[in-house]
Amino acid sequence: MNDSDVTALADALRDARSAVALTGAGLSRASGVPTFRGEDGLYEEFDESAFALRRFHADPDGFWRDWLALHEHFFDEAVAPNAAHESLATLEREGVLDAVLTQNVDGLHVAAGSESVVHLHGTGSTATCEDCGNVVDVETANAVVEATDSAPECDCGGVYKPDTVLFGERLPEAALAAARRRAARADVLVAAGSSLTVDPAAGLPAVTQREGGAVAVVNLEATRYADRAEFVFRDRVEDVLPAVVDAL
Repeated sequence: MNDSDVTALADALRDARSAVALTGAGLSRASGVPTFRGEDGLYEEFDESAFALRRFHADPDGFWRDWLALHEHFFDEAVAPNAAHESLATLEREGVLDAVLTQNVDGLHVAAGSESVVHLHGTGSTATCEDCGNVVDVETANAVVEATDSAPECDCGGVYKPDTVLFGERLPEAALAAARRRAARADVLVAAGSSLTVDPAAGLPAVTQREGGAVAVVNLEATRYADRAEFVFRDRVEDVLPAVVDAL
């Protein structure tokens, strides 16, 4: 990690009228949350097609059994925000960062104290009845699956669906529209811990650049923005983001 690059990014954030962060699975890796793809990712063990919207509608019982197994791997009561989450919350609290646009569903940004969070891929904390819209805590739904080996049903007779975006399902329109507005207004967008491969979220840095803003990419692996971002850090997010906070 180059100190002069950290200082330059800190200066850009200080001068920005608006700045946002776009975060992905790599941001929560240091908290012990497994990523979905890549080495040791969840899809090395689970078949991603099992979590498609089509499968949920065709076989809700089987879907929920697999979902429960995935949930037990993905969520852990001992998991807590790491230094990267805390740094973004600090930047928001200090008026440097306007919002966090996240692809993550683990809730760690909110736990760290971030208040303006746009959940592009939904949340893993609740489930909603597709028929009447009733919402329950996902742990309540999981307890039904564990006890009955069947999908959790609402009192209206509908089936609850986890409030995460499944394969074949569109991103929440309101969240995507809000993220695009934020990205278009941003003088600086910091993409942290995202491989920037999953659209449409991966296209948000291009929205910022198209409107004249700068993009900073913080990711251990190379991304498709490696040659066109104004700032590129091939370092750990939990190292870079605290360093930026210190520089500010």
